[in-house]
Amino acid sequence: MTFEFTRYETRHRIRGAVALAVGLSLLAAMVIWVYPSFADSIDLDRLLQSYPEPIVKAMGIRTMSTLAGFLAVELYNFAWVILLGLYFAYSAASLVADDVERERMDMLLSLPVSRSRIVAEKFLSLLAPILVLNVVTAVVVYVGSLLVDDAIPVADLVAVHALSIPYLLACAGIGLVASVAFDREAIAQRVALAVVFALFLVESVLTDTDYEALGAVAPMRYYDPTAVLVDGQYDLLGAAVLLTATVALVVVSQQWFRRKDLN
Repeated sequence: MTFEFTRYETRHRIRGAVALAVGLSLLAAMVIWVYPSFADSIDLDRLLQSYPEPIVKAMGIRTMSTLAGFLAVELYNFAWVILLGLYFAYSAASLVADDVERERMDMLLSLPVSRSRIVAEKFLSLLAPILVLNVVTAVVVYVGSLLVDDAIPVADLVAVHALSIPYLLACAGIGLVASVAFDREAIAQRVALAVVFALFLVESVLTDTDYEALGAVAPMRYYDPTAVLVDGQYDLLGAAVLLTATVALVVVSQQWFRRKDLN
């Protein structure tokens, strides 16, 4: 397998990935830059006590009195868990549906390749932007923390970004299923966004309730930036669950697409 489809799709995604990485790096730099002034003038943990409890639970807030805790709240729990989760679900939703809607898929299937290979290779193209975003932003965060004399432990920083990869792939897997299920790109994208956001709400609302077990279907349960940055806890089992779920979603998408009538 020479991964022609992966290479082709990757080339078309790198520019967008770099632009997004720059945007997230600027956001990270801004958060780090404002933290010292906030920490010096405001008791952030006391401020945290005034937050509504549902918001605290939904955002996984533990503390804001350290740079690591501040970054977990202002950057990772927001940008990585919510924004990037939605972004990669949305991006994956176009992988198959776009070619079907624009009638390019018939041309691809005229080549000596299987439908399963097309689905798998297109999905793999999302790995490059995920890696670019994580590497670039991690470097910016570490350098920024050094500049404000509050260095983030390297191991924790590497872990919070490395563990985000299975999470983002799982969100993308949801988008891939939508891309196979619907022939119109816009519909697939809206469904993918709705499902991922609904899962975030389910996990947030049902935490610490009698129905908490239902939140086990949400990828957000298995990626907790606060636990990594504040407590130094690395959920390797959660990462394994997310990778397993990703493989399952890709296989489901492959089997669905193999049996799908494109006419």
